[in-house]
Amino acid sequence: MWKESVDYFIYDVLKLEGHGGEAINFFIYDTFKIWFLLITIIFVVSYLRTHFNTEYVRAHLQGKSELYGNVLAALFGIITPFCSCSAIPLFLGFIQARIPIGVTFSFLISSPMNNEIAIALLFGLFGWKVTAIYIGFGLLVAIVGGFVIGRLKMERYVLMDVKPMQGELEEVKISLTTKDRVQEAYTYTRDIFKSIYLYVLAGVGIGALIHGYIPADFIAAYAGAQNPFAVIIAVLMGIPMYSNAAGVIPLVEVLTAKGMLLGTALSFMMAVTALSLPEAMILKKILHIKLIATFFGIVGLGIIAIGYLFNFLL
Repeated sequence: MWKESVDYFIYDVLKLEGHGGEAINFFIYDTFKIWFLLITIIFVVSYLRTHFNTEYVRAHLQGKSELYGNVLAALFGIITPFCSCSAIPLFLGFIQARIPIGVTFSFLISSPMNNEIAIALLFGLFGWKVTAIYIGFGLLVAIVGGFVIGRLKMERYVLMDVKPMQGELEEVKISLTTKDRVQEAYTYTRDIFKSIYLYVLAGVGIGALIHGYIPADFIAAYAGAQNPFAVIIAVLMGIPMYSNAAGVIPLVEVLTAKGMLLGTALSFMMAVTALSLPEAMILKKILHIKLIATFFGIVGLGIIAIGYLFNFLL
């Protein structure tokens, strides 16, 4: 119904045709579709998140096996809608709470890559199957990446003098009424939407230009099934960029529509969201370059492997 209304407005009312009409149609339709999905799903996840709190997770991780911590930290990343840079303060909080460094990296990898914003957009644009596989592989990269970093015993490369908290953390439980939870979810959804809606506009805008003006043969030639290095190129291109899922997923949609394999497009998305140069610059203040390089290398290789596996499965 919404698609037909946009088509009627663009082609019958405004009388737009050709590449310009296609680009504007794509921009209007996808912008409002993505905004609707974001508001709806973020509100639902935000309401569910009112049953959890950061202090409880940090306390619960104390004394647990490292692999268990990797799994829990990666899962916790799903309900924390951070970009790669904004996840760093909580990453430091985990270190301060004497949580193993490998576990903290599992969270740092998972949070920007697997959060509810990514889930909402992927589900709306590609369906539950692709979303489920993406989440599963995203968690695998976070768990294995964090576990490997932990096994390398690189605590000595934490440069910042983080003083451990005194005593044991307590599992603080928060009691809220249903009305309080709804209000908190509404406020949280409003604040998140205000912080990312411009990313959506930018991402959809670039996607609209690609959709309307760049031939499918061009993308297929360089990033299609015929190029065996397409996944590697996509990851190397994605790492220097900086965006969150809201800004990059609209590009994934249009790139796949133009002929890029889904695994290649999703590996590009993973690299953009989980690894970025601004993130590396911030981490440089608290971590030695060897640890940062190890982090980027392990996660980058994991994303490349996942990209090829995705292309094989889908």
